[in-house]
Amino acid sequence: MSSISGVSSTSSALAGAISGAGSTSSTGSSSSGGNISGTGLLSSLGLGTGLDVNSIITALVNAQEAGPQAQITNQSNEDNNKIAGLTALQTSLSGLQSALNELTSSNTYSTFNATLSSTSLGTVTTLPDASPGSHSLNVTQLATAQRSISAAQSSTATVGTGTLNIAVGGKSVNITVGTGDTLSSIASNINNANGNPGVTATIVAGVNGNQLVLTSTSTGTANAFSVSAGSGSSGGVTALANALNTPSTTASNAQLTIDGISVSSATNSVSGALTGVTLNLAATGSSQLTVAQSTTPINTAVNDFVSAYNTYASTANQLQSYNSTTKVAGVLLGDATLSAVQRQISHVLSSKVSTSSTSSLASLGITRNADGTLALNSTTLANALSSNPLSVQQLFTGTTGIATQLSSLVTGFNSKSGALQSRITNLNSDLTKQSSQQTALNARMAVYQKQLVTQYTSLSSLVSSLNNTSSYLTQAMNALTGTSSKG
Repeated sequence: MSSISGVSSTSSALAGAISGAGSTSSTGSSSSGGNISGTGLLSSLGLGTGLDVNSIITALVNAQEAGPQAQITNQSNEDNNKIAGLTALQTSLSGLQSALNELTSSNTYSTFNATLSSTSLGTVTTLPDASPGSHSLNVTQLATAQRSISAAQSSTATVGTGTLNIAVGGKSVNITVGTGDTLSSIASNINNANGNPGVTATIVAGVNGNQLVLTSTSTGTANAFSVSAGSGSSGGVTALANALNTPSTTASNAQLTIDGISVSSATNSVSGALTGVTLNLAATGSSQLTVAQSTTPINTAVNDFVSAYNTYASTANQLQSYNSTTKVAGVLLGDATLSAVQRQISHVLSSKVSTSSTSSLASLGITRNADGTLALNSTTLANALSSNPLSVQQLFTGTTGIATQLSSLVTGFNSKSGALQSRITNLNSDLTKQSSQQTALNARMAVYQKQLVTQYTSLSSLVSSLNNTSSYLTQAMNALTGTSSKG
């Protein structure tokens, strides 16, 4: 019987030996162990040994896989977190770039406000090429369109027969007057005539009857018209032509002086006399015209810059933060690329511009907070813009302007070949390698599991054979014992 007990001891020892040998086998994936453990083969392996073979193989595979798997997972998580951090930094720098584009745009500094001391004189509009300054304005005459009025007659009365010739400058048109034409039909024919040289006919129904009013479509002496009757026209047509050829309002140009210099304009919208300034005249008289640079777009651009910069600075702070209580670090803590970005941007912010009397951001009321964000004193900025807007422009723009330098830096950082994108590209390459490593690890673990299944299959067969031998020997010994007792 002791020998039979020895068989059981032998099977346990063999199992232990195989388990020990398994710990030195090649590595594999965590997924391979899970797949094998569910097969019918593993479930049947322990039948001859009394061992939980499924749990043994799973534990061996997991132990072999744990180290390499943890290394791949940790590195992948770290790389993905860094990519997310660098992408967030790129986004914040893109916002800063937009604000810098606004701050360096010539349009930001080329908006002007123009006012008239006498508002009844009209209004003023400006273009970006205007120049600041004050001018004396004296309007002596407004531009007018010629107007002529016919004699009154009944709405049903016909005029006669013949032709009306209407001429404006070098253009003219002939209007045929038939036997049934009234003033209304003549007016309609004038308005609908092909080649109308630039007049509009209107019927006014007055207390004395209908009257035809002929008006130039444009103001100015060059747009005056003349009306004549063609040869052979009736007396009524001739009388109408004579009336319409006598202006009730004469065509005239606007006449004015700017700083004592005479100016004439065919319209009451006077442009070109002052570069970038259009006068929209409504009355005669004198006024002071003042053109000043508008500081509103500049103020807005500076505020947008401070806001965008603070978004970038806050993002950078978060990415490199460390919480000593929770022991949690930002994903780019100690990152050389982020440090280089911060260092170079900070250097430009602290620089002075020698070409501007407003030489630093501090002179505009922009100062640095302890956390690296910017603070803006609106009063200081308003005073700087009011006293010398040109110096503010020079501080930001030009070759050595702060906004120009920052824009160049940020463009470089965020370009496709820039430092940030290069880092992201390298990290993505690492992730590709880690994916290959994961595939290889999974394959190794699958092989390792297969080896263990083979080993435990052999063990199960061996133990089953030993158990059969043990059963046979037991029966034989029992038979011998029975025979001996009978003798």
